[in-house]
Amino acid sequence: MATEKMLRFVSLGKEMPEKRPADLRAHDFHEIYREFAEVKAADQASRCSQCGVPYCQAHCPLHNNIPDWLRMTATGRLQEAYEISQATNTFPEICGRICPQDRLCEGNCVIEQSGHGTVTIGAVEKYITDTAWENGWVKPIRPVAERTESVGIIGAGPGGLAAADVLRRAGVQVTVYDRYDRAGGLLTYGIPGFKLEKPVVMRRIAQLEEAGVTFVMNCKVGEDISFDAIRGQHDAVLIATGVYKVREIEAPGSGAKGIVKALDYLTASNRKSFGDEVPEFDNGDLDAKGKRVVVIGGGDTAMDCVRTAIRQGAVSVKCLYRRDRANMPGSQRETQNAEEEGVEFVWLSAPKGFTGGTEVDGVMVQKMRLGAPDATGRQSPEVIEGADYIEPADLVVQALGFEPEDLPKLWGVEELGVTRWGTIKADFQTHATNLPGVYAVGDIVRGASLVVWAIRDGREAGASILDWLAQSAAVAAQ
Repeated sequence: MATEKMLRFVSLGKEMPEKRPADLRAHDFHEIYREFAEVKAADQASRCSQCGVPYCQAHCPLHNNIPDWLRMTATGRLQEAYEISQATNTFPEICGRICPQDRLCEGNCVIEQSGHGTVTIGAVEKYITDTAWENGWVKPIRPVAERTESVGIIGAGPGGLAAADVLRRAGVQVTVYDRYDRAGGLLTYGIPGFKLEKPVVMRRIAQLEEAGVTFVMNCKVGEDISFDAIRGQHDAVLIATGVYKVREIEAPGSGAKGIVKALDYLTASNRKSFGDEVPEFDNGDLDAKGKRVVVIGGGDTAMDCVRTAIRQGAVSVKCLYRRDRANMPGSQRETQNAEEEGVEFVWLSAPKGFTGGTEVDGVMVQKMRLGAPDATGRQSPEVIEGADYIEPADLVVQALGFEPEDLPKLWGVEELGVTRWGTIKADFQTHATNLPGVYAVGDIVRGASLVVWAIRDGREAGASILDWLAQSAAVAAQ
């Protein structure tokens, strides 16, 4: 019976997919986790306790029906597991790879709280959809009927692509505009291959292209085409640009050569993986080979940078973070992976300036301690006087987060409403902005956040745009 194949968490321990040895994986950009075998995936899925109130589902931004597809996997009904998984998630194989499950579904698993070790939800999710692709269960997008309405989407990242999927399935004509030469946004150029191999992203983009989505690449809104022109060409517009303005360190020596932005660094590395010519990498500016590397920051982008530097052949890689391990925003799992690969974390440390004149040769580090909690409840770092020292560095990567660009100014649309943080002001349920027929999703609304939140926003906005188009058609018919 199916019930006999579940609730096995007492007799069966938690087991992640095998990781490739650190000394091997640190030399390439392939994903570090091996695939689950069918029996192992079924065993791990069978550990689910089938909670009456599934906290894993409640803490997933997409509210994926996790217990049901775990049960389908445990009982060998993989195609049904895939159908349940993809019903709420446009890109389950991507979320299975890059979501911080330790902070979301797995971190809130009931059996984890009871001391039995969480169900390895992310690894099973990845296995289900990878198996679906291999077996041809992922079907082409074929609208039942074509519609004449069109929607323009600005930004080909996860939020824009998720909305394009929803709209295209409904038969709406979709055009996606993006500043880069490949679609995918940070999925393509911001996240390294050892977390998300690029063919995984490219096949989803190919699926949308085959479905009839038009991609206009190398297109900067405000330069190559105006925002008003896009509004004029479409019945509705979705803004899904993400946030790309880098928070830079303002300190003595910060303009020296060798101090680079995290996104520039990661993009150069990812472009090389596609076989592109990247002059800034080829001349050594964005290549860590043979260098002493210091990465400043403690989020997931910083983790991507330190692990990339290791793979590029850096002499040493250190990560400076002004708080301690318990208070860092990045995934603990990623931190552990980085340490295994040879990264050294220097906790309670912050840059005070840089040495070397025109070309950096060191970071002036000031030691910190944690003081009273700030407005968010986190302890504020305080400087320890007299504890400064210089950390030698040939390459410094700034990974302090991202801020929104001033889109109303850049696009010449001053009437577009923004918050005091510069993010676009949009309704949290419909994602509508103050401009009729204009919607916004993802990081440009939330600030720098997770891919899974962008996917949720994109799916919701797609549904809202369909409602808008229906209402507009009803008004026109009167």
